[in-house]
Amino acid sequence: MKRLLVSLCVVCMVTFTHAQKEKLFNGKNLDGWTIYGTEKWYVEDGLLICESGPDKGYGYLATDKHYKDFELTLEFKQEANGNSGVFIRSTIEGTKITGWQVEVAPPGHDTGGVYESYGRGWLIKPEAEKDKALKMGEWNKMKIRVEGDQITSWLNGTQMITLTDEKIGKGEGSVALQIHDGGGIKVKWRKLKLKQL
Repeated sequence: MKRLLVSLCVVCMVTFTHAQKEKLFNGKNLDGWTIYGTEKWYVEDGLLICESGPDKGYGYLATDKHYKDFELTLEFKQEANGNSGVFIRSTIEGTKITGWQVEVAPPGHDTGGVYESYGRGWLIKPEAEKDKALKMGEWNKMKIRVEGDQITSWLNGTQMITLTDEKIGKGEGSVALQIHDGGGIKVKWRKLKLKQL
């Protein structure tokens, strides 16, 4: 009887943990997301792809749902320029975004750092030696944890930054992926999963 109760508790705990993980991207289409701007967002071979369009402007793909405290895991593969990012607690009007970006960029350009668009600019950059965690042209795994006024990012298992910021703590909004302006950018995404805290 004791073993049965323990087994049931384990099953319940695993089920509860699994239920908390939400797939943000279904691998088939952009259901649950909204495109902002004229840049290209499409699904191909089960991957979410962003690509610069003819306007060579900023573009965003944002979740329809808002998320406050969460742990987000995803994988990205940069092709061409690869300048992109993952916004948290963001709101968008046209192509003007309010929120905080965890940088996704080519080598030497602070992947994993936090930038505040239309605000204070760079809030924190990773130490230079951590840049070697980035594998340009290959699949990279990123984890972002946001809880209260603290944000932490990891790239391929390396903790890139941790930041405590009162303004971030007050933020509300979506998770959004970015295409930087300037053209020539292409990034592939997969395995976008979010666990609310």
